[in-house]
Amino acid sequence: MESNPDWLSPWVGRVPISNDEADPGLAGMIRWLRQPVPRYPWYASDDPKFYRQPVPDGAYSTFTEYYITLGTPEFQWPPSVVYFGSGVGLPYSQYISTMPSETNALWIQGEKDWTQYVACPVGTMLHLIAYTPAEGPAGIYETIQTETTSLTYRILQLEGGYSVLNFNAEDIGRHLLYFVVDNQPSNVVIVDVFPEFASGQPALTPPG
Repeated sequence: MESNPDWLSPWVGRVPISNDEADPGLAGMIRWLRQPVPRYPWYASDDPKFYRQPVPDGAYSTFTEYYITLGTPEFQWPPSVVYFGSGVGLPYSQYISTMPSETNALWIQGEKDWTQYVACPVGTMLHLIAYTPAEGPAGIYETIQTETTSLTYRILQLEGGYSVLNFNAEDIGRHLLYFVVDNQPSNVVIVDVFPEFASGQPALTPPG
């Protein structure tokens, strides 16, 4: 199955990874994983229509650095901090020293940091960062949750290392994305897409 260039288009570049940086050890990672997970105030897991509800002012302020605007570079490496779905950050040097080098990984790129969760208005463009240690075809999976659930699937050829994938948040709802190379799945990233900007938030113009 061919990939849809309007949905995802890769920019592939090999970036060496070094594990020589100081590492406080796995104990720090374990303490981080055990921290309580905060709830986002606009998301109610028992209401599938959450994305149609008004978004409060300031809801996007944490995430605007991840929106692609004119002048956004294609690739920023290394990030300062990586943020997981809970919103808790981990210095990239600590993350990379504790993760197996053979692990596939997927992130959303920001100006300085990477994250696995973003909330945005419909039409926002994002850069996804896919890492795979091995070259090969990647199956890209996207599940969209609204009142119903839909699944799309694409195949994309990735080289070993980091690739930049352009994602256009065209449909409102909760988007869950991951990829598989050599039967090894990546983590899931989540993009919550809402109908429009919260009041008082200026619209951002993606590159033409």
